[in-house]
Amino acid sequence: MTELSIIVPTFNEVENIAPLVHSIAPALRDVDWEIIFVDDDSPDGTYQEVLALNAIDPRVRGLLRVGRRGLSSACVEGMLASQAKYVAVMDADRQHDESLLPDMFRSLTVGEADLVIGTRYAAGGSSSEGLNPVRMIGSKMATLLSRALIPQPVSDPMSGFFMMRRSVLDDSIKNVYGKGFKILLDIISAHEGPLRIAELPYDMKPRHSGESKLDSAVVFDFLSMLINRKIHGFMPARFFLFATVGLTGVMIHMASLYSLFALMGSGFAWSQTLATFIAMTSNFFLNNQFTFADRKLHGRGLISGLLSFYFACGIGALINVALASFLFDRGMYWALSGLIGAVVAAIWNFTLSSFYTWRHR
Repeated sequence: MTELSIIVPTFNEVENIAPLVHSIAPALRDVDWEIIFVDDDSPDGTYQEVLALNAIDPRVRGLLRVGRRGLSSACVEGMLASQAKYVAVMDADRQHDESLLPDMFRSLTVGEADLVIGTRYAAGGSSSEGLNPVRMIGSKMATLLSRALIPQPVSDPMSGFFMMRRSVLDDSIKNVYGKGFKILLDIISAHEGPLRIAELPYDMKPRHSGESKLDSAVVFDFLSMLINRKIHGFMPARFFLFATVGLTGVMIHMASLYSLFALMGSGFAWSQTLATFIAMTSNFFLNNQFTFADRKLHGRGLISGLLSFYFACGIGALINVALASFLFDRGMYWALSGLIGAVVAAIWNFTLSSFYTWRHR
């Protein structure tokens, strides 16, 4: 039976497949290994390249996914397709150091750890050549946020380069969120019971080919996983992002009102109306970029979506005023009346926006 399965999620990585296989083979000459490329139906012929290599070397396997995307889910499907006792995950872009694989494997087989992470941030590791300044800052911020989820100190919980016992996945799989970009953090935070973790430093190399898959949809999935873990699925994580955007809308509304009324001397009613539309417009574009990044509107859809968002929020405002007034007239404290009206209106806005403005297509 194969000892080690290396899972590599791919999308448009045709130029990296053969070089990656050729670099791994000498590194693992003393290990019975296989590599499973999980491809999300790349249009550049990535999966066909995997099949061509499989005809030469049966250790190269391919798993084609049609109609779905996502690195975390691809990694999970690849690991579940393996029968090896140990599984590793690495990227196809060759930024990960394949020469570290034997040391990771040795640490598991001698019983030192259940999970071994290739880290960029421990002594001896580096990511300066592999990440541009923007991605470096984003990675650092995500690492700080993610540490709130895991019970033990890990220098690089956002690493995409790790190896573990297959049993770790089996113990975590029912709790894994399974969406987004960083499956390692997902597995560690989902694992039940103590987990022995070792970290080995490596220098992240420059990308050889292909493009980064990091975008706003990935940011949404990451934030959703953090929220979902913290609230234990009590409410949709998307609603909390929607509410956060709503809070920024309040600040934008007040800043606009101050500028129009206090500084420019416009009439209050006109200033309030225009400030409301400015805030709703800001909320729409922020929600489109982050809260509903996986359903992002483009082109003409932006115009119709904005109009429907105005409509939904307009009705929400009427619900807010009517409900708060009703409760206040019946003796409820004014602040509590206003809060209930605002919360019910926010739920209305979120529900209508989810099913109409950013409906599944």
